[in-house]
Amino acid sequence: MTDIDYEIEYNNRARVPENPVLMAGWARDAAAYREQNPARTIAYGPGARHRIDLFRGDRDGPIVVFIHGGYWQALDGSSFSHCARGLNAHGVSVAIPSYDLCPSVTVGAIIEQMRAATRELARHGRPLVISGHSAGGHLAACLLATDWPTIAAELPRNLVSAAYAISGLFDLVPLVGTSINKALRLNEASARAASPLFWSPREGTILDAVIGESESAEYLRQSRTIVEQWGKAGVATRFGTIADANHFTAIGPLADPDSAMVARLKELAGR
Repeated sequence: MTDIDYEIEYNNRARVPENPVLMAGWARDAAAYREQNPARTIAYGPGARHRIDLFRGDRDGPIVVFIHGGYWQALDGSSFSHCARGLNAHGVSVAIPSYDLCPSVTVGAIIEQMRAATRELARHGRPLVISGHSAGGHLAACLLATDWPTIAAELPRNLVSAAYAISGLFDLVPLVGTSINKALRLNEASARAASPLFWSPREGTILDAVIGESESAEYLRQSRTIVEQWGKAGVATRFGTIADANHFTAIGPLADPDSAMVARLKELAGR
């Protein structure tokens, strides 16, 4: 038993009442960035949402993938095009995939879709770093811990060598009793199975887990916990906070070429 109110801890829209204005700002900034910097669209599957927007930097350099959030049940990559701005300014390509949403699909199916998107990007023969926000942070960790040769024999084990999770979720079990789970339809067993915290990470990989300093105690705990546990398993882990940021403003530094977040992603990408 626990006296933690998970509904309060994980309901970010209730915690940040101004979230509609912030998300409208995402859509506005994303549209403006796409207008100035049209993306190449890549299909990774048959569905309408099985698409990757690739914002090109140097043609032969690394690709940083950014996976959007929305609790696996909202939004798509088009609201986050501006998150490519910071890295593009340094010549780093950024790929922003979309995916199907719950309840039409399960969280497990979304994990498989992001594996398919990563496999498609692997065809470019360029190093991949996976980043993501909220549910996207969860998916980034899942991709880091994936045993790629079991997905396809031709894929190298080190296909994804680093992940940068912003305000991520790594243990989904606390969501089971919350209103968030209405669309996710998780039970304790399926939540645990979809939680990368309980997977076996690959030794020698890198995971950064960063989070807005004003986020809930549970979100802070989740990032600290995966950094501690995966660090013991041989992953080079790093925990950090984003000053003066809540769950919705934590991704803001991605659009700033001079931010510490962009500098760290450049470093992870070997630039």
